[in-house]
Amino acid sequence: MNMTICICGSLSFYDTSRSVKRQLEDAGYTVLWPWGMELMEQGTLNEEMMPEFKKKNQHTAIKRHYEKIKEADVVLIVNEEKNGIKNYIGGNTLIEMGFAHVLDKPIYLLHPIPDMTYREELEAMRPRVLRGNIKRIKNLINSSSNLSP
Repeated sequence: MNMTICICGSLSFYDTSRSVKRQLEDAGYTVLWPWGMELMEQGTLNEEMMPEFKKKNQHTAIKRHYEKIKEADVVLIVNEEKNGIKNYIGGNTLIEMGFAHVLDKPIYLLHPIPDMTYREELEAMRPRVLRGNIKRIKNLINSSSNLSP
């Protein structure tokens, strides 16, 4: 079965997300990722343009990514250090995790749950942690598909 994985995370994690995307594609997965990252990959968006892009397109970007989450089998959160917070999960990513949770999509985190004010909400969605090892996703997906609902 060809599984589709939707990557979520801050646009500032573009380099890591691109690496994760390639590893997943090499392993045979179909990968969806944020519109902003698609534009960065095409060279039509860069760091300097980011504030204006977010201001003008946030509304549309949230809706576009929701559609990708709906299409995916699982969601993978790329959570690196940002703003001095280890394993950062920002507001948009929290929203995306909420979408995945309500849609009953399994949620995977690249790194452990961060210590943030909404840690309790993050824990409530019961994400599975890859501990930085993207190769673990295959075993975790296989083990969860063998569980009865």
